[in-house]
Amino acid sequence: MSRQHIKEYASLKTQEALDALEAAVFSDDQLPGDLDFLIPIAKKMYKDSKKPVPANWTASAVLNAFPEGSLLPDTIEQKYCDDIFALKDLQRNAVKLGLDLSGGLSIVLRVGSTLKADDDPADAMARALVVLNNRIDQFGLTEPVIRTQGTDQIYIEIPGTADPERIYDIIMGKGSLTFRLQDEEATEIFNNYYMENPRIRVNLDGEILDASGRLIEYSSIGRWPGLNNDDIQILGVYTKDRYGLDEIETYTVGNNTYNTYIAVKKEIGLDGNDIEDAFVERNSMDGKPEVIFRLNTQGGNDFYNLTSANVNKNLAIVLDGKVKSYPRISTGIRDRGTITGFGSDEAENLALVLRTGALPVELSVDSQQSIGASLGEDTIRQGLYALLGGVAAVLLFMLFYYRSAGINAIVAQVLNFYIMFSVLSALNFTLTLPAIAGFILTIGMATDANVIIFERMKEEMKLGKTRKAVIEAGFGKAFWAIMDSNITTFIAALFLSQLGSGPIRGFAVSLSIGVFSSVFTALFVSRLIFDFGTDVMRSKKLSVSWTTRIQENTKAVSL
Repeated sequence: MSRQHIKEYASLKTQEALDALEAAVFSDDQLPGDLDFLIPIAKKMYKDSKKPVPANWTASAVLNAFPEGSLLPDTIEQKYCDDIFALKDLQRNAVKLGLDLSGGLSIVLRVGSTLKADDDPADAMARALVVLNNRIDQFGLTEPVIRTQGTDQIYIEIPGTADPERIYDIIMGKGSLTFRLQDEEATEIFNNYYMENPRIRVNLDGEILDASGRLIEYSSIGRWPGLNNDDIQILGVYTKDRYGLDEIETYTVGNNTYNTYIAVKKEIGLDGNDIEDAFVERNSMDGKPEVIFRLNTQGGNDFYNLTSANVNKNLAIVLDGKVKSYPRISTGIRDRGTITGFGSDEAENLALVLRTGALPVELSVDSQQSIGASLGEDTIRQGLYALLGGVAAVLLFMLFYYRSAGINAIVAQVLNFYIMFSVLSALNFTLTLPAIAGFILTIGMATDANVIIFERMKEEMKLGKTRKAVIEAGFGKAFWAIMDSNITTFIAALFLSQLGSGPIRGFAVSLSIGVFSSVFTALFVSRLIFDFGTDVMRSKKLSVSWTTRIQENTKAVSL
């Protein structure tokens, strides 16, 4: 789900919960089970207001804890919001399916030659990746595949169903970030007009519209100080809500609530592309967060001329038609500036806006490919059948041919599979069809290690050795044979992962993970199981085939 979808869903669930709570009050007064989370909150509110805490938590008791028209809807919505974002955090650790399994879009963007002389191309590409990642997040993708390809291309994979037209608009959008002076006199005149006409609204282009959507000319606003639409623009002041979405700030006068608008100069004082870096620091005096930003040489000179000539005026930070902040200029600023007056979250958000608000390079679409979801479903099913079929066949063979030792191999193989998928998930790798092929190959390699060990053990058993001696000799003599084969395989996989791309890299990564996990399970886990039987269970018997096993008298018998 995108953040907008989450907001709509949480709002709908909140209204359903409020309706259920109200219905319960007028029926059996039993608190609905899915609203039990309100009890500790209500208990705290009773204590804070010094009211007696109810002995029985009914729907009425919970409802009475919240003053009329108070925080109850907000409290319920916050609960749903937190739960959904916790699921999104969990999703980040889940194995992700590639385009060949889930369908989606594959886009290659080419970077244009629009960098300034003193710009670092690598840094510009890095900032472009962050901007694109933030934009694509609105489609609900917490971890889209976005990476550089060569020196002048950006490769994007967007798994799942998505509208190519909308995605194109978002990716190719300008992302305009500018610094512009506020006109305080014009702001006051407009806000007086707004209070007299509270049904008007202002869009992101700075156009003033009446209740029916008709355009209101700036010049028609009373007492406008000789200014017109060519000089001044009215823009809304926005902040991030609990869902991470832009929400216009509001203020209350009497019983009425108004949006926050300010008038800014249309002339751009500083372009966002002149910002080299922005971060948050704590003030050494009071510990409050400050946003520190650094400018390049040309931007520093321009900004100094602007700020030194407008001390004690407000400077609006405007991103895509939204005012994110309008701090007051206290002194001339050249290469490093400080913005204060924010909480921790607001400061981090503003620093992110300053760092990634605008695309630092011009992009064009080199290629765009859409992969249908039906293809993904087919390949998932076929790949799953191949994977499970291969595993089942191998495990049945090991159990039938090596008898009790085969059980040892099965346990090691299951753990091997678990380790491979755990590493894949922990490192946020994307599962593709070639990656599944890499896992299937790893199964054969892991089984091969067990076969080498078991065959060495059979040779030692024929010499009449005890169970413990057979196990030590079998693993000891098979060690380097297993290591040699897996080291050479890992070297090949390493070169494939570094020199290959796309499906080849997915195969190489899964094969590399499998090499480590199969060696660990074959040489350590399998040996641990055998030693457990010898040292803890005191077993004297050992069977590694239908024809060779150790009896109770510890002598090997070949049938």
